[in-house]
Amino acid sequence: MLARLIFALAAAALASAAVGAADPPAEYDCVFNSGSTHVYDKGRFSSEPAARLTFGIAAINAPAQTAELRTSFGTGVLRLVLAVNAIHFIEVATEGALNITTVYDKDDAKDAFPAVHSRHFALVGQPVVTQYQGFCQGKG
Repeated sequence: MLARLIFALAAAALASAAVGAADPPAEYDCVFNSGSTHVYDKGRFSSEPAARLTFGIAAINAPAQTAELRTSFGTGVLRLVLAVNAIHFIEVATEGALNITTVYDKDDAKDAFPAVHSRHFALVGQPVVTQYQGFCQGKG
């Protein structure tokens, strides 16, 4: 029983090391051409298509688990979480909104990284959730 536990812990440690071994590109340029916005109002959620979204992710530092969001409005701080076959970039905006971008392993056929971006916030007390699907291009 103890031997199995030790083996399981060793396997988990090796898997964890393997996740961190594949360093991400130094930067990503992300384009999300499709998505939907869901607004909660009067007891129900309604949805509508979301506008196209583009931004960059730069200064990626996997060991420090940090990165930088770059938009036409300026820059922001991102937290980086490595996962199996993906990297999650988490932004907690000043007013408490939560934005999450997940960039998956490269799709060699498309020569791009599939990605999903989600926003969780509220406008005048009404919950708003937006999710986008698109691709990121690695740089560097």
